[in-house]
Amino acid sequence: MSTDSTHPRTEAAGVVLAAGAGRRFGRPKAEVLFEGERLVDRAVRLLRDGGCVRVVVVSGAVALRVENATVVHNRDWAGGMGSSLVTGLRAVHESAAVVVPVDMPWLGPDAVRRLLGSGARLAVATYGDRSGHPVLLGSEHFPAVAATAVGDIGARTFLAANRTLVQYVPCDDTGSPDDADTPQDLIR
Repeated sequence: MSTDSTHPRTEAAGVVLAAGAGRRFGRPKAEVLFEGERLVDRAVRLLRDGGCVRVVVVSGAVALRVENATVVHNRDWAGGMGSSLVTGLRAVHESAAVVVPVDMPWLGPDAVRRLLGSGARLAVATYGDRSGHPVLLGSEHFPAVAATAVGDIGARTFLAANRTLVQYVPCDDTGSPDDADTPQDLIR
């Protein structure tokens, strides 16, 4: 299936990074309600609506039950987002993964669709002049991403070292890449 005549659509799993304790927020963000929906359920819906064939949710600080997703537990969740990304990528069997943090409720499914339709094996959504999420990682890059994902750094180091391979996909009109670090961030 093609999204246009030039690029085949990438078959990808979605990966939701939802393992943190939400120290600045005051509780795990995955279970926070926003507009009547838990942030984790909203992230799963974003990836499904955007075209991911399957969604993996990485849990940690709290055990999660999530419909329409496979939940995998990151035993080293307190070590930072890097270990959660590695845990999520290990659970992906598709040719690529589209990664989103759980605390970005304003992302839109069109951003996911654009990355999947780009034909790229490494793609990052952009908003104006800044890179954001979602991020698409081809499976051939999983080992190298995992080798550089440490502490609270996910794929950032790998992407910076491989800029010439990354396709930057404009997503300004699809939503906002802002994250919710505090309860006040959700009130706007």
